[in-house]
Amino acid sequence: MSEKKMKQAVQVEEKIEEETPLVVEKDVIPPTEIKEVEKETRPELKIDVSGWVPKTEVGRKVRSGEITDIDVILDEGTPILEEQIVDMLLPNLQSELLMIGQSKGKFGGGAKRIFRQTQKKTPDGNKPSFACMAVVGNGNGYVGIGYGKSKDTVPAREKAVRNAKMGLFKIRRGAGSWEDATTDPHSIPWKVEGKCGSVRAVLMPAPKGKGLIIEQECAKILKLAGVDNVYSKMYGQTRSKMNVVYALIDALHQLAAFKPRQRDLKSVSMIEGMKQ
Repeated sequence: MSEKKMKQAVQVEEKIEEETPLVVEKDVIPPTEIKEVEKETRPELKIDVSGWVPKTEVGRKVRSGEITDIDVILDEGTPILEEQIVDMLLPNLQSELLMIGQSKGKFGGGAKRIFRQTQKKTPDGNKPSFACMAVVGNGNGYVGIGYGKSKDTVPAREKAVRNAKMGLFKIRRGAGSWEDATTDPHSIPWKVEGKCGSVRAVLMPAPKGKGLIIEQECAKILKLAGVDNVYSKMYGQTRSKMNVVYALIDALHQLAAFKPRQRDLKSVSMIEGMKQ
């Protein structure tokens, strides 16, 4: 090869190198760190309600101090339409996200996620959306669950927490196990059953120290509700995580739906009269 051709070849290589863009690799977060971030328990919700302007009658009464106990609202069955009502009456509320989603993996073997991602096929391309489920509670008989969906993860999470606060309800606790000699409200008073779709959730009282013998996501709900010991059985298509959660919530609602019979009230009054 002549000296002239060698110079031309070197000039061509230098031109190609100048035109080729420099590719910088982005920082990639390992999947293990993502999983730890998603699994973390949210701390106590610290929300400033100083600039809150109520829009409902219940909100105005709470803001003025006329209502200071959330039982007044829940016992009357009045719907809570503003999350700030719960923030003022239950300031020590805690929040946690449930694992209802699953990341991509071969043969359905992806890791669990807090976001459930779906896509809509359109002529313009795929439009993804993210769904999230949150549970709030104070660990002392009050719990709520909410579902949120949005085009991004952060709005979906905020919507789920807001809906969980507005869906707050009170459960009845007790020590209904025959193996238990204590009277502390660490379990449930009697056996209850809830249903959603094909899933049936059966909760049974357990003695103190037994723990929450139930599915992992349901255990998070019971822990925030203040239930520390319980037996359980699940029937149906339990792979549908959302149906399992809603079946558990239906069972917890059954605890508050119980009303004592008239003859039970008479027997209680007779016993109190004998004590006097």
